[in-house]
Amino acid sequence: MLKTHITKKLLVILVVFSFINVNPILAENFYEISNEEKINISVYEKITPSIVSIEANTREGVSSGTGCIVDPSGLILTSLHVVKNAGSIEVTTQSGAVYQAVIWSILKNNNDLAIIKIKTNEKLSAVSFGDSETIKVGQRVLTIGNPFGFRGTLTTGIVSRIDYTRNRIQTDAAINPGCSGGPLLNIKGEVIGINQSIYNPDNNRSNIGIGFAIPINEAKKFVKVTLEKTRMSLK
Repeated sequence: MLKTHITKKLLVILVVFSFINVNPILAENFYEISNEEKINISVYEKITPSIVSIEANTREGVSSGTGCIVDPSGLILTSLHVVKNAGSIEVTTQSGAVYQAVIWSILKNNNDLAIIKIKTNEKLSAVSFGDSETIKVGQRVLTIGNPFGFRGTLTTGIVSRIDYTRNRIQTDAAINPGCSGGPLLNIKGEVIGINQSIYNPDNNRSNIGIGFAIPINEAKKFVKVTLEKTRMSLK
């Protein structure tokens, strides 16, 4: 009787699994998206329309990076080293549209920030800024960039360290070539930093888990002043 009872249980389990395998829609119901995954999805869907990829032609070759739309008029915040001394700058928006850009404003004092501008009739959405003064080591962060040309790539990690001497946010979220100028985000989808560089002591171009971002509060005044001057010039 015991053997028969066990056999019946096995049959029931097999029937259930076979039912799931041939009914993928019902099978999905057995898996519930976690709250953390929901946050990742929400942030990605919210912020991606405001992120662009950048390719600048320089004497050294093509410099690739990422940018954050800061105003629907076509103003884009990025890292200066991505576009510095570029003969031409090409911007691709989430829609796939490609535009020529010009350097509009540069933040001095070695802050490695620039604003470029495109002319477009496309409806653009701007990012939202957070407060980099309130970030804590250990808090979860996300980045969106174009590593090695893979547009719209999401990575996640934490704030690993805050370098108060160099005024940089250190993170283990994957930052690779092509991500410079992209956003470091909190779980609200607010930009708290602009990704700038990775640590590569062995001249390895790939991420080893040590990346750095410029705190967004360094950029806020720069963006505000640039927006004011731009709006005045358009009047």
